[in-house]
Amino acid sequence: MARRSRGAVSINPRSAQNMSTRPAAIAKKKQRISPVKVFGAVAALACIVTCLFVQLPGLDVAGTRMFGIFLAAILLWVTEAVPLAGTAVLVIFLEVLFISDHALLSVGEGAPAYTKFFGALANPVIILFLGGFMVADGAAKYKLDRALSAVLLKPFMGKPRLTVMGVMLITAIMSMFMSNTATTATMFAVMMPVIMALPEGKARTGIALSIPVAANVGGMGTPVGTPPNAIALGALENAGVKVTFLQWMLAAVPLMLVLLALSWAFIAWRYIPTDATFDIDTSARFEKSRSAIIFYSVAGLTILLWMTESLHHISANVVGFLPVVVLLMTKVMSGDDLRALDWPVLWLVAGGIALGSGVAATGLDKWMLGSIQWASIPGILLIFVLALVGWVTSNVISHSASANLLIPMGMGLAATVSASAAEIAIVIALGCSLGMCLPISTPPNAIAYSTGTTPTREMVVVGVVVGLVGIILLAFIAPLTWGFIGVM
Repeated sequence: MARRSRGAVSINPRSAQNMSTRPAAIAKKKQRISPVKVFGAVAALACIVTCLFVQLPGLDVAGTRMFGIFLAAILLWVTEAVPLAGTAVLVIFLEVLFISDHALLSVGEGAPAYTKFFGALANPVIILFLGGFMVADGAAKYKLDRALSAVLLKPFMGKPRLTVMGVMLITAIMSMFMSNTATTATMFAVMMPVIMALPEGKARTGIALSIPVAANVGGMGTPVGTPPNAIALGALENAGVKVTFLQWMLAAVPLMLVLLALSWAFIAWRYIPTDATFDIDTSARFEKSRSAIIFYSVAGLTILLWMTESLHHISANVVGFLPVVVLLMTKVMSGDDLRALDWPVLWLVAGGIALGSGVAATGLDKWMLGSIQWASIPGILLIFVLALVGWVTSNVISHSASANLLIPMGMGLAATVSASAAEIAIVIALGCSLGMCLPISTPPNAIAYSTGTTPTREMVVVGVVVGLVGIILLAFIAPLTWGFIGVM
């Protein structure tokens, strides 16, 4: 990809959530007919049709059809033959048509109610994420993100490596409550003049790479930080397992902070010379309009209620609807703002929830996992394998797609191994969030790559180091701390 000119790159954080998950150069290629996509579409259709007329041994009619839907989802998500959100809603539609009590072809007694699958579109986790999106969009609209980053960066000015630490810490904190895509766009808007003022070389690459790494790692910290977290919560809720907003933070934030510190140490050591100089504009100010003040209050109250669920016992999902209602009623946010939210992600999460429901309701999870003696595998090794699989797959397909595919299967293991369903779901979700080796791995990486400042080779190096260190911490250290503090 050709390098950009040496001027500042303008990135609109409010439109960033709807940015392509692929760099511009890659997006152009997608206009041509791809043999991979054709194969994915044809193979998916073949799987569905075959499983309508062939019954697999050990599975009933509903289970066989669900297996076809499951394989079709894998093929479509991996090849991206249709948009990811399109595959998600297709899953719901096929479940209603072929395995529900309103199926076109007879399923037999005990078929799941069709409302079970349509209900995924209004799952409480969707409402939680909707609230998170509203807060994130409002932060961009009223320039709260820019002002916060400017204020928080001031203590870190002076020493180059300390400045990079500040950039990463602020990016991670913002990514806990905002879309990591929007956070990355915001931080690049702040830092791009600094990056382009540096000579081409390691310092420019290092500070550019620090932003997507911190955004990906920071998104692990809260249920609203990234879609895999919401997918895990939705699957657990369907299984009758309650994980509060605070419990998730207690499980994920210590891991996030340790991994962030190690990532900073590696990036600073490899890329940032001690004599580099950064001149960052920290002149942004908080808006003081009536609408901005109302937004600050509502956003602060929402986050506070999320973090204190154990005290007031109001579900985080219910709290997530608060900013939607109040901000629209007070005209702080408008219908246009609501339409601008990242609705495809919500549909994607809903499709993942429905896929998990179908796999569990038809007994497909037990059938797929029954041939392996999982109980003979040590619990700690199993956690490592699950985290590793999540990391590997999410480097080449969407994090959300990986979580949608792996979490339902992983949770099916809970009945046969020592690990709990909550532990397995969280491990897979966090493992998926660690996939950041390639420009196509995650939108923050795509944004960084599109600036022309991050060679793919260096992105791979940092992604592999951060990912493997994260997997080791997630598999061997984090579960011990979870048991100690009583999270799981």
